[in-house]
Amino acid sequence: MVRRSDGKSLERRAEEFVRGVSGRFSSGLHSERTAAQLGVWLGLSFTVAFVTGLVSHFMQHPPAWLLWPSRPVNLYRVTQGAHVIGGLATIPLLLAKLWTVYPRLFQWPPFRSAPQAVERALVLALVGGSLFQLVTGLLNISYAYLWPFSFTAAHYWTAYLVYGALVIHVVNEWAKVRARFWTREPVGPGDMARRRFLATVAAASGVTVLVTVGETYPPLARWAVLAPRGPRIGPQGVPVNKTAAAAGVSAVAADAGYRLTVTGAVRTPLSLTYADLLRWPQHTARLPISCVEGWSAEAEWAGIRLRDLLARAGAAPDAVVTVESLERGGAYRSSEVRSPHWGDPLTLLALRLNGAPLAPDHGFPLRLIAPNRPGVLQTKWVTEVVVT
Repeated sequence: MVRRSDGKSLERRAEEFVRGVSGRFSSGLHSERTAAQLGVWLGLSFTVAFVTGLVSHFMQHPPAWLLWPSRPVNLYRVTQGAHVIGGLATIPLLLAKLWTVYPRLFQWPPFRSAPQAVERALVLALVGGSLFQLVTGLLNISYAYLWPFSFTAAHYWTAYLVYGALVIHVVNEWAKVRARFWTREPVGPGDMARRRFLATVAAASGVTVLVTVGETYPPLARWAVLAPRGPRIGPQGVPVNKTAAAAGVSAVAADAGYRLTVTGAVRTPLSLTYADLLRWPQHTARLPISCVEGWSAEAEWAGIRLRDLLARAGAAPDAVVTVESLERGGAYRSSEVRSPHWGDPLTLLALRLNGAPLAPDHGFPLRLIAPNRPGVLQTKWVTEVVVT
């Protein structure tokens, strides 16, 4: 047994620390009933975040067998908005849950058996993973990249860890949750305090939604004081994440010597100047730009239908198309467009935005815009279409 100079063992000191913590956090709100109610809310919130997060990931990185539909037009806008805004609303719930169960985190000894050690390890993974997801997610939508690793990969794989630990935790605690959450109990002296506490937590989550949802729901835009992007703030009334300067694209040079080429598995390769594109039949579509950071903005786009261009070149109906950008580098300087999208009449190679030629930051001279598609895949400064 290890002893300090004052004669107390480390084990004795740990026990005294735990008793001190329990004394400071002796509120009746640290109850199984309060924890169970918050746990149900968190379980629902994490389920929505997990499912919508998978939708976002597989829309950006679809496996070969998965063909995402192009309709409904606003599907990605809704799912990604729910993912980000719902994730923000989860922060008050998680903090309240941690506060409620805080005394149990300092129980001594930490575990009394091998099964309990496994259970507490899963709780540690659940708590640590949840904090990692919410903190890094909050920093990501704020464009504060304070880490050397890939946020997308880390967020994706940690989601499986967190949700797996959550499922096991729910199964392990289900009997308590059912007894405490659904069983009617006599109203006690602390019941009103518990209800006020839960109402405050719910109100905090509601306010969080109110001050962010306007970034994707325009009628509430004036309330979106904490949103990273205003849906109408940007060139031509549409937000921008990456500017032409940041992408290393010169709009003047693109206009002067610009050509759009269609190459690959086609009968007739095409090479079109900007003036040629203006002479093609022009079509208009009202579509949203929906960003992975949760904001979206609807706008009127005009240009040539991608399917018309591919029909002129003689592409096969099931062809896979890669749209290439003038951008010199970057993870999204090109994007793959499969038949459900390039065959949709709403998918355009746009020349105009809200009635005016594209601003350089919106992809002048030409950009891709398609329904139900993440904004990072709406390639700007398009210079080549490769058919395979």
